[in-house]
Amino acid sequence: MNFEERLQKAIERGTDRREQKSDQAKSAALSEEELKRLHSSHRLELSEHIEQCTTQVVNHFPGFESETIYGDRGWGVAISRDDFNASKRGERNNSYSRLEMTIRPFASYHVVDLAGKGTIRNKEVFNRNHFEKIEDVDVTTFRELIDAWVLEFAELYAAKSA
Repeated sequence: MNFEERLQKAIERGTDRREQKSDQAKSAALSEEELKRLHSSHRLELSEHIEQCTTQVVNHFPGFESETIYGDRGWGVAISRDDFNASKRGERNNSYSRLEMTIRPFASYHVVDLAGKGTIRNKEVFNRNHFEKIEDVDVTTFRELIDAWVLEFAELYAAKSA
C-alpha cells in the first residue's frame, strides 16, 4: 500500500468518525417536537400552580378579580382590583392593583420562561422573569418562585392597604 492509498484510508476513517459523532449528537439532543411537548407539559403544570396560588390571594383579599391568561402573552393568571377612595375633604382618587404571572409560549430559545409583574396602588413593585432550558427545568424551583412572588405581593398589598 503506497502513501496515497494510506492517505485516502486515513481521510475515510476521519470522515467516518466525524459522522459518528454527528449522529451521536443528534440522537442525544431533543428534537423540536420533543421540546414542544416537554414545554407544554411544564407550562400546564406551572400554570395550574399559578392559578391555585392566586386563587388563595383572591380569597384573602375581597375585591380582587381573577382573569385567566392564555395565548400570545403566555398561560397563567392575573388578579386585579380597582379601588376608589374619597376623603373627608372631597378629594377622590382611584388606585389599581394587579398581579400577573404567566409561563411564556414556546419559542426558538427553547426555555421555560416564568414572568411575574406586581402593581400595588398604581406603583409597580416588581417585574421579573426566570427561565431555564427546557431539558434542564427543575419544576420545584419554578413552583418555589411562584410561591415566593405571590407571597411577596400579598405581603406588600397588606402593608399598603389601609
